Amino acid sequence: MSQPALKKLASKPGRHADGGNLYLSVSPDSSAKRWVFLYRWRGKTVEMGLGPFDDVGLAAAREKARGARELLAAGKSPLAAKRDQSARPTFGKVADDLIEALRPSWKNAKHGAQWVMTLQVYAKSLRPLMVDEIETEDVLRVLRPIWNDKPETASRTRMRIERVLDAARASGYRAGENPARWKGHLQALLAPRAKLSRGHHAAMPYAAVPAFMQKLRQNLSISNLALEFGILTAARSGETRGTSWSEIDRLGAIWTLPPERMKEAREHVVPLADRALEILDLAKRIAGKRQSELVFPGQKLGTQLSDASLAAALRRAGGGAFTPHGFRSSFRDWAGDETEFARETAEAALSHLVGDDSERAYRRGTALAKRRELMKAWELFLNR
Repeated sequence: MSQPALKKLASKPGRHADGGNLYLSVSPDSSAKRWVFLYRWRGKTVEMGLGPFDDVGLAAAREKARGARELLAAGKSPLAAKRDQSARPTFGKVADDLIEALRPSWKNAKHGAQWVMTLQVYAKSLRPLMVDEIETEDVLRVLRPIWNDKPETASRTRMRIERVLDAARASGYRAGENPARWKGHLQALLAPRAKLSRGHHAAMPYAAVPAFMQKLRQNLSISNLALEFGILTAARSGETRGTSWSEIDRLGAIWTLPPERMKEAREHVVPLADRALEILDLAKRIAGKRQSELVFPGQKLGTQLSDASLAAALRRAGGGAFTPHGFRSSFRDWAGDETEFARETAEAALSHLVGDDSERAYRRGTALAKRRELMKAWELFLNR
């Protein structure tokens, strides 16, 4: 049918057949025009809209009608299939809903902006896809272009895609394995990530940390002990330097950091392995006249060690290219690549929020025991 003939037909009220169950439906006053697909289903005539005449061309309408006829031939109602399709969310919809659900738990707007940027820019190709149709190759198309050039961004993108697909599965929109899972899946398809840095904190590759620890232990000083304690516990520099004896439960072998000392503003309990407990005893013994409520006192009575003192200890032991904070990344990479501990356990050891409130409440009873095993394994690795 020519375009002039089609326009002429569109000016006449009524239904105009194109063939194959496809009709152009024009309202009595010719103000509304749309494509419809008419078919019989269970003894009744069913009309399914295929879109406005002005927005959907004849070729597109015929293609939609062809798809509807294929469904009929397969014994399926095209209208029911269309409604089912509408009920299935896209990856973008699930991602946006997850961001809004997580937003109240984020301490600052920057964190939320990073999630939005990652899932809107780097995962852009996934957004229009139905969340239940996303497969491994779809995820790889996102990751491969940035995997080597932007390893940290790629890693965060993968983890956030995994989180979105986990949320879709929890909501009943997906089934089966997560195609963005690293261990035992993408790990076999992508090269190991470059791990020289995370953000602005240069991180020592975890394979090099045991040899570094041996050098660090050759010089017994408060700053060296504090750095080693921070590495063993995967703590931030400020958390380590501000450790007080009142936070230590020697009998229970735990270190409890109050909310006011945590970046996340919530209490964090750290299980202490044998070497961490030994460090506490050594620190008390060599503090001498500087002994105070602080476990790792500074040069002046009652003052903390400076961040520079930990950096100096790191440099003296041959790790000057890295930062004290970077050892948290070393620990996380080791836990993810070399152990079978769950991702949630490793993230909890870093005091990172994982899951919603109900998930965290469910895990609370066993998290400490699992993290104690994780920190023992970390100590054993460092003592090699």
